[in-house]
Amino acid sequence: MSFANPSGYDKFSTTPPPPPPPSSVAPPYFSQSTTTGTSTTGVPLSSTSSYSYAESPKNNLRLRPKTRVPWSSGLFGCFSDWKNCCITFWCPCITFGRIAEIVDKGSSSCGVNGALYTLICCVTCGSCCYSCFYRAKLRQQFLLEKTPCGDCPVHCFCECCALCQEYRELKSHGYDLKIGWHGNMERQNREVAMTPVTSTAPVVEGGMYR
Repeated sequence: MSFANPSGYDKFSTTPPPPPPPSSVAPPYFSQSTTTGTSTTGVPLSSTSSYSYAESPKNNLRLRPKTRVPWSSGLFGCFSDWKNCCITFWCPCITFGRIAEIVDKGSSSCGVNGALYTLICCVTCGSCCYSCFYRAKLRQQFLLEKTPCGDCPVHCFCECCALCQEYRELKSHGYDLKIGWHGNMERQNREVAMTPVTSTAPVVEGGMYR
């Protein structure tokens, strides 16, 4: 028995068609590769393999210069401390030695600094270059303004007035320049030791209650 339409057998054949070749395209919900070339799963396509991190706000902060403060007294206020004014006028080496010892925080003594000041003054007929160095160091320690002009011009033209101003400035910060750096430290330690300690014990009410 022959069939008129042999192609009908193929139409109703139960043999399944061959499977399609494997696709090289990754599923739509996953990214196939990263920057390192390895496959990644579980990452949506909307996400990228490289992330951009915001810079820390600390990196954007710039160091601002510290605010300078004015001197406690003017350059020509010498007569506000007339004793030191007289000593500085007749023996500027004494005033300078006391200032240098405090500014150096005890690493150099008043006598050594005063003798060196006198030696430089006798050899060069002026020790303003040496004393202006300590004025700049003093300003750096207490963040003082550079007024009325630079340190060297102030000491070149007004040496005694500059020394008196620096002496008064250290006194305004609580230093007694006559006793030196170590004397000031001992006095400060005694004041701390003698400071009374306030009691913080709880207050207990007296009496009995039923």
